[in-house]
Formats: sequence, C-alpha cells, structure tokens
Amino acid sequence: MRDEPGRDPAERPAGRDSAERPAGEAPDLPDLLIPAPGQIIGKLSVRTSADVDLLAVLGAVRDVGGDIASVTAFPATKGEPGVERVIDVEFRDITGETAAVAVGRVAGVVAAQPRETLGQVFGKRVIVIGGGAQVAQVNLGAVSEADRHNLRGERISVDTIPLVGEAQIAAAVRAVADLPRAHILVLAGAIMGGEITVAVMELRETGIPVVALNMVGSVTEAVDLVVSDPVQAGTMAVMAIADTARFDIERQRGRRY
Repeated sequence: MRDEPGRDPAERPAGRDSAERPAGEAPDLPDLLIPAPGQIIGKLSVRTSADVDLLAVLGAVRDVGGDIASVTAFPATKGEPGVERVIDVEFRDITGETAAVAVGRVAGVVAAQPRETLGQVFGKRVIVIGGGAQVAQVNLGAVSEADRHNLRGERISVDTIPLVGEAQIAAAVRAVADLPRAHILVLAGAIMGGEITVAVMELRETGIPVVALNMVGSVTEAVDLVVSDPVQAGTMAVMAIADTARFDIERQRGRRY
C-alpha cells in the first residue's frame, strides 16, 4: 500500500527491498506526488512557443535545486498569443517562485506561473471501475466519506468510470497503476473474473490495494477486501487511505463483509 493510514509519512519505515519481502507482499512505496509534512513542493504552468526545448525547461528547474516529480505537456487550447504548448512541471525542494524565475529565462518560454500541485489540490485518488448502477452507489459512499476527512485537512478525490466487458475492465484495472496519486481501486460490478482477476493481481503487486463488491466470478478471491454493500465499500475504501482514519486494510485483508 502506498500510504499507511493513521501514520505520519515521515515516520513510516523505509521500504524493504525485494530480497527481504515475503513472496507476494507488495512493497511499501511512498507517493512522491503527495506532499509530506515539512516538505517543499511546487508546480509550474509553463506556456511556450512551438520551438521551446523541453529539456532546457527541465534543466532550468534542476539547476536551481529542484527534484522533478512529474512532467505533463500538451497543446495550448486557450488561444493565448504566441503560446503553442503548455508544460506542467511538479518538483520538490524548491518553491514555485524560484523555479518560475529560472524557467522564465529559457528561450521560447512565454510565461512561467507557479501553481499548487495536483497533490495539494486533489490529493489521493480513489478509483472506482465497474457497472454504472454499482459505481454510482460506491461513489455515494466514497464521496460522503471523503468529505468528512477533507474537512479535517485531508485531500482525497474520487474518480470513476462505468465500463462493460472483460477486456475493457481488465485494461482499466492495469491502467490504474499508471495514474498519478491513485491509492486504492474499488471494483463495482455483478460479475468479474478471467483476465480481470489477472489484472487485479498485477495491480496489487504495484502496492495499490483493491476492494470489490461481493459478486459472481473469481475476482473476489484476488482482492484485498470484499464488501457486499456498495455504499459501505466506498466508505471503507476512503477510510483505508485516509491519514485521519483508524481503519487499516492490512488487518482486514481477505475478509468479507
């Protein structure tokens, strides 16, 4: 699991290497896009011309001491004069203001503006995949519970997609490992197995826990926790990743409710 509920990230033990971990146990990895207490973290929204050198932009951040955590580049869509591309850069160890001054000197940069990071704004993500009716009910529980924790200083967001078909759901499950700040997956459906079960096992190896509704199919044998009530499943998923909760999914692994 990427974050251990109820414990300050600074106090978490260092992850063990694969030789020391029992077979099948996922590594304890930090989420480098979620700010740790006392850590300086920043983001730049860089608007550029078409001929800007991306490596020069990133090099400017590194040259002033920034440790780059993520980079996203996409075409500009707002019609700003002279702006063809937008580059979002998240980094640690320096402020956005410091990085903005350095990046602003790079040829082709039209504007470099400090922003709050997505981790600071949206925080940890709960991902819900499955059938529309079940997804909606899981969402209800997850959003209600996230609201309770966000009022206490957390940042937890809920992302969902209703899908039909074994191949489509399996592909979505695998893609969760590539989503920034994804901390837990809830599978909400009536029947799941086969390739979906294989994808779930692969995802858990990356350290992301999986909660499933009680349904037909082999997927319930591969997940961390099975919950019959969809609203409660969403609630428990949020509690599992919230630092302000006392629910530890490690102690519930393999149970059904």
